[in-house]
Amino acid sequence: MLAGPRCVPDYDGGMGGIFAVQNTIMLLVDLAMLAVVIFAFVSCLTYPAEAYRAAGKWSKQGWGIVLGIALLLQFVPVGGMLISLAMLIAALVFLADVRPALSSLRRR
Repeated sequence: MLAGPRCVPDYDGGMGGIFAVQNTIMLLVDLAMLAVVIFAFVSCLTYPAEAYRAAGKWSKQGWGIVLGIALLLQFVPVGGMLISLAMLIAALVFLADVRPALSSLRRR
C-alpha cells in the first residue's frame, strides 16, 4: 500500500491543450464584444434626445432599448453566438453611423 497520494497522469485524450486555446480565444472575443456593447450603450446615454432628432437618426429611446437588450444578452446566453453577433452589429452601427453624427452636432 502506498503512503501518499497516487501519481496518476492526467490524461484527457491529448486534446485538452487545443480546447484550452479555443476557450481562451472565445473568452477574449466575448470580452471584446462586451466592451464594444458597453461603450456603445454608454455613448448612447451621453447625448440628449434632441441631438438624435437634429441628426435625423433613430430616437434615443430606440437606441437605448436596442443597446440595453444587447448588453443584457451579452450576460445571458440566449440563442448562442448568432444573437450576440446581431447585437454586436447593432452596436457597431451605432458607433459607425449615429455617434459620429451626434458628435458633429456637439462641435458646432
